[in-house]
Amino acid sequence: MLLLTATAAAVLLIAQQAPAEGTDWDAEFGVELKQRDPVTGELPVDPYEQSNANAGAAPYDSAALVADFGGREGIRRIAARTVELSEADPRIADIFAAHDMVRLKRTLGEQFCYLLGAGCDYTGRDMAASHAEMGVTKADMNALVENLQAAMREAGVPFAAQNRLLAKLAPMSSQVVTR
Repeated sequence: MLLLTATAAAVLLIAQQAPAEGTDWDAEFGVELKQRDPVTGELPVDPYEQSNANAGAAPYDSAALVADFGGREGIRRIAARTVELSEADPRIADIFAAHDMVRLKRTLGEQFCYLLGAGCDYTGRDMAASHAEMGVTKADMNALVENLQAAMREAGVPFAAQNRLLAKLAPMSSQVVTR
C-alpha cells in the first residue's frame, strides 16, 4: 500500500511540473486562431448561400412602422441592445459566450431591418442553420424575447409596433428551439 501511494505521489509530482518554456499549446492541440476582418471586426465563417429568404419571413411594407422603430439606425440600435442585454442575462449568457457578437449584432439588425420593411438585405444564415446544435430551449427563447422587448421599450417603440415585429419572429421559434 505504501509503495502504491509513493508511486501515485511521484506521478502526481511529474504531472504538476511546469511545461517546457516556449511550448505552443495551440499548435500542440491543433487550435487555429481566427483573425477578425480588419474592416468589419467579424470572425470568418464558412461560405453559405445568402438570401433574404433566410430572414424567415416576408417583410412588412409600412413606412410608419419603420418610423416607429427609429428608421434603420434605430433598428440597428435595438438589435445591438438586444444582444447586449442577452450577453448580460445570466439565464442565457452562456449561449452567447462563444459567438461572434460583432457579426450577431450586424445580422440581427439586418434581419429586423428587412422584416420591418426598412429596405435592408439580410446576409445571415437561415434560422435552423444559425442555431443548429446550440441546444436552445423554450426558456432560452423566452429570455431572448424579454430582452428584445426591453430594448424596444428603451427605444420608445410603441407597443403595437413591438407586437408587429414579434409576430414576424414568433413562427421562427420552431427552427431555433431544439430541446
